[in-house]
Amino acid sequence: MGRGIAQVAVLGGLDTILYDNRPGTVEQARDFIAGMIARMVDKGTLKRPEADAAIARLTLKTDIRDLAHCDVVIEAVVEDLAVKQSVFADLEKVVSESCILASNTSSLSITTIASACARPGRVAGMHFFNPVPLMRLVEIISGVRTDGRVADALTTLARRMKREPVQIADAPGFLVNQVGRGYTIEAAHIVSEGIADFVTVDRIMREGAGFRMGPFELMDLTGLDVTHPATEQIFAQFYGEPRFRPAGLMRARMLAGVLGRKTKRGFHSYEASDATVPTRPARRVPDELPPVWISRAEPQAQKLLDELLQGAGLAIENADRPSSTALCLVTPIGTDCTTAAIEQGLDASRTVAVDTMFGLAKHVTLMSNPRTSRSAIDAAAHFFSEAGRAVSVIHDSPGFVAQRIIAMIVNIAAEVAQQGTASPADVDNAVVLGLAYPKPPLTGFGDGLGATTIERVLRGIHDLYLDPRYRPSVWVTRRARLGMSLGQSEESAI
Repeated sequence: MGRGIAQVAVLGGLDTILYDNRPGTVEQARDFIAGMIARMVDKGTLKRPEADAAIARLTLKTDIRDLAHCDVVIEAVVEDLAVKQSVFADLEKVVSESCILASNTSSLSITTIASACARPGRVAGMHFFNPVPLMRLVEIISGVRTDGRVADALTTLARRMKREPVQIADAPGFLVNQVGRGYTIEAAHIVSEGIADFVTVDRIMREGAGFRMGPFELMDLTGLDVTHPATEQIFAQFYGEPRFRPAGLMRARMLAGVLGRKTKRGFHSYEASDATVPTRPARRVPDELPPVWISRAEPQAQKLLDELLQGAGLAIENADRPSSTALCLVTPIGTDCTTAAIEQGLDASRTVAVDTMFGLAKHVTLMSNPRTSRSAIDAAAHFFSEAGRAVSVIHDSPGFVAQRIIAMIVNIAAEVAQQGTASPADVDNAVVLGLAYPKPPLTGFGDGLGATTIERVLRGIHDLYLDPRYRPSVWVTRRARLGMSLGQSEESAI
């Protein structure tokens, strides 16, 4: 991280001192930075004179006293509170009274780091994302006692480095790491409940919901030894807030050393050059294919299914009730296949749920209930495969997989706005830049589905599990009732 920060600083025209007290470390860092800048020249994105000037702005130091004349010092040491507080105490002994001290911490409280300083007002967070040269977002975090000028100065500094700063208040996990937990923790809970395996969850979120990487692929990339401790810290710092409750399987796998790509084995295997995905046996095509009946409980969903299956040449029953042999397709929102079958008076053994919330263009998620027959699932999978769609099959779950995960992402993003950690616009901007989600959580996923739909999904999950983890944020509930955008703040100022 320190190398990356120094690289974008010198490229932004800033005279930069790279400091480390370990022998040889700063020289290695300089060589790495020079190599990265040389690659930019080779690619034609930077001219040679500009590259030479940037490298010339980099100075190497191994004595902390050489930082005495710095205007800003950015710390990027190990993620340990005691170590960081010790570093800041040492810095205060040598820098001027006006020098700003910034921490690149990703999960530790800025207020707590600053509490050990003689001048806590000059301490703030400047959280870059890895790899720094490629990730434009920088979170500028103000602790309880941070001076306003400090956050503004760091915001200006970030822009000099050609980064995209967002100002936020100090909170566990800040902004991006809070919202990101909706993706990873919820996926882990889904697997823990036996609803789907790692491969299926990743496939649904990639092919069905449009994410670049599935949640388990992402955790394999970042490393479970990085992801899970941060999750535990956020959960503890929020005094056990249920929305951030970790899943036990993550701790177990971390302790087992199954960390991801770095250990060649994580939620997936990386023994070969690419991840190896277990193959699955093809589903059996029933000897006699049943007629298809589509529930009318959700008219828009019925229309989607009807157009897709009729386009594939299937005969659809048009009666209000299914015949005695029909495959019954239901389209629950926030509830499970069991609930849909019971509420609609259907034969559960012939009932299969289909998630239509994110469209059916490429991928279809099918969901059984405990009484669904194998032949019913096989028939449903065959019909959608014949319609040219990739098919994933999961066990019963309120909100399927994608509905649950997206609703949790939106709900946590809404709570970040509700608590005043960041503005709705900054929440959306930071999540897209920092996590590369396909849509911003509030005005993208949230408004795209509608606040009432997000609330409906959350309440459906909550009603079945009776777990406060799924309670809707009042930000969601109020905007659903008022017909407002999830990205809209209060009209009045008090």
